[in-house]
Amino acid sequence: MIDDVLARIDRDLPAAVARLCDFIRIPSVSADPARSSDCVSAAAWLREALAEIGFSSRLHETAGKPIVTASMPSRGRPRVLFYGHYDVQPADPANLWCSPPFEPAIGRNAAGGETIVGRGSADDKGQLLTFVEACRAWRQAADGLPVDVTMLFEGEEETGSAHLGKFIEDHRAELAADVALICDTNMWDSATPALVVALRGLLQAELMVEAANRDLHSGVYGGGAENPIHVLARIVAAIKDGNNRIALPGFYEDVRPAPDAVRRQWSRMGLTVEALLGPVGLAQPSGERGRDLVDQVQFRPTFDINGIVGGYTGEGTKTIIPARAAAKLSFRLVADQDPVKIMRTLESFVAARVPFDCRFRLDVQDLTPPAEVDAEAPALAVARAALQDEWGCEPVLVGSGGSIPVVSLFKRLLGVDTMLMGFGLDDDRIHAPDEKYDLACFRKGTRTWARFLGRCAG
Repeated sequence: MIDDVLARIDRDLPAAVARLCDFIRIPSVSADPARSSDCVSAAAWLREALAEIGFSSRLHETAGKPIVTASMPSRGRPRVLFYGHYDVQPADPANLWCSPPFEPAIGRNAAGGETIVGRGSADDKGQLLTFVEACRAWRQAADGLPVDVTMLFEGEEETGSAHLGKFIEDHRAELAADVALICDTNMWDSATPALVVALRGLLQAELMVEAANRDLHSGVYGGGAENPIHVLARIVAAIKDGNNRIALPGFYEDVRPAPDAVRRQWSRMGLTVEALLGPVGLAQPSGERGRDLVDQVQFRPTFDINGIVGGYTGEGTKTIIPARAAAKLSFRLVADQDPVKIMRTLESFVAARVPFDCRFRLDVQDLTPPAEVDAEAPALAVARAALQDEWGCEPVLVGSGGSIPVVSLFKRLLGVDTMLMGFGLDDDRIHAPDEKYDLACFRKGTRTWARFLGRCAG
């Protein structure tokens, strides 16, 4: 049976690529209010595509962007819940694209393989369609799915999933499943699949420091008035020490090391500084000194300044002491760190360093806890077997430096663990100009999901 399904996927690949191109053409940028109607169009496109396969699909209105659900009638078999997002990042700066971002183009990767270039091709339209196309192939070749399937697609992942939690809570019965699945992660490399067993959490905030009640002439007030940029710079610089460790008191108290099953793989995978940083023009890792490179980027907590602004930033000069300055900060957290606890520690750390004549405000935008997948979970064993069948090698167990909030929502609200099996590559340029998705990954990803569904039935 699986051979018939895989053959169907291969025969239908040109049509599947055409469907992906149609999906990419919809500029569903959730961050842009002017694109709200396009987000609705993308949701409607998905609902219709799923109905065409035979799913009972619905478009649900929310206070934000629509959510799409789809399911087949239950036959009392194991049920999987597949999640994806149809919204995409803004295409800016559009002038840096080699082709229009919402006009998908076929290109070539460094090895000569075909790619599809366009915003959302890898994140997450191409990836979510690997699962949809696998279901299509099972329906066409076997006249039905081997397990019960529910799908959930949202349109606000790129802006924080503000309305997803309430939706899941309100639809618990409809979304009940034995395991959740996400295809929004990367492979180890183009020939080696990966399974994510740890997701870093996220504390994201903006720190603002204010002093005088207006901008001041630096020739008149310089040396006498506090400069908020100086104050802000001192504070954010103090968050890391000379060994690149985060200096917040007690920050590492709840940090657990990488799982043993993952550590055993590191030595044979050979991740080097040159391989990771070389393609982006860097040569020296900036994580904690004395830590393995894989540990630094996957399983250790981090702190970054994502943006900083204050004073005059236009052309030429303007000799002022600004009244305020602000920095956007993010902490990537690991099990068992609590983002609320870290936030309170950060507030105390800042308050102790703000001079008498200054005030500060910490606006928190995101508090996502870290998540882990049991390396011995049955669904993970099924996924490992499906990946090995398709790719011909054992998949690597990895941690993800990124954060996927829905994983913790599924655990807290539905009581299910999430398996993360993605087919993106490090050079897919997600969130950047010329985002692409390798068509080999699209094809083999679809075939892998087909094998996974078949093995779940077994």
